[in-house]
Amino acid sequence: MKTPEIIDNRNSWQVPSFDVSMWLGREHRYCVIIPVINEGERIKSLLTRMAACSVSLSADIIIVDGGSTDGSLELSFLQSVGVRGLILKTGFGKLSAQLRCAYAFALDQGYEGIITIDGNDKDDPEAIHDFIRALTDGVDFVQASRYLKGGVAVNTPLSRDFAIKFIHAPMLSIASGFKWTDTTQGFRAYSRKMLLDPKIDIFREVFTTYELLAYLSYRAPKLGYRCVELATVRRYPKGEVPTKISAFKGNLSVLLVLFKACLGKYNPER
Repeated sequence: MKTPEIIDNRNSWQVPSFDVSMWLGREHRYCVIIPVINEGERIKSLLTRMAACSVSLSADIIIVDGGSTDGSLELSFLQSVGVRGLILKTGFGKLSAQLRCAYAFALDQGYEGIITIDGNDKDDPEAIHDFIRALTDGVDFVQASRYLKGGVAVNTPLSRDFAIKFIHAPMLSIASGFKWTDTTQGFRAYSRKMLLDPKIDIFREVFTTYELLAYLSYRAPKLGYRCVELATVRRYPKGEVPTKISAFKGNLSVLLVLFKACLGKYNPER
């Protein structure tokens, strides 16, 4: 495995503090990052499914924990299902802060591409192999979509289904110039080149909650990066909505982030 190259602007990155609880070293060109906080049996189920479809033979699995207290990330179990890294965010922030920690760590290790999948077991990890193929073929941004032909949406809450189809995806499509169909989920992949682009500049403290997802869907196509959507399965369990976004305040916050992203408010000042 070749030594990672020196990153020119590394000292300027704004990355929340984090601890490395486990690191077994890089084995592959790509890694799968899983952000979690108190996912309980859901993260155990996801990791078991990932082991069953041999994800760890193609990419290194790294979990970024936002501060779980449910005992779901026991190290011996993680190692038994092929996880190579566990990092714990100790600094301020929610999802985007977790992702900045994980992306900084992964880029420092020299990964050529990063796949991200939510830790709540709603996505089919078998699709990770398709994401890896897309990255290898030169795609810079891969977005999972339950709404493309061949995709499957199971038990999606009606309010969320409406918001994605008629607000979120249309607004980002118009603003970015790329036809998106499914923009709120975190099952994605990014190239190293894109994540390190100073015209995108993901390592800023403005990305604290859900800003990074909407921003990248807007900014990457605007800069000419190669973007694709892949049909995937997204399955909500019956009678339960596993999400960290609250019904009113959280969804209102997501909409505000969306408007700001589409207006270019998160673009770097240079």
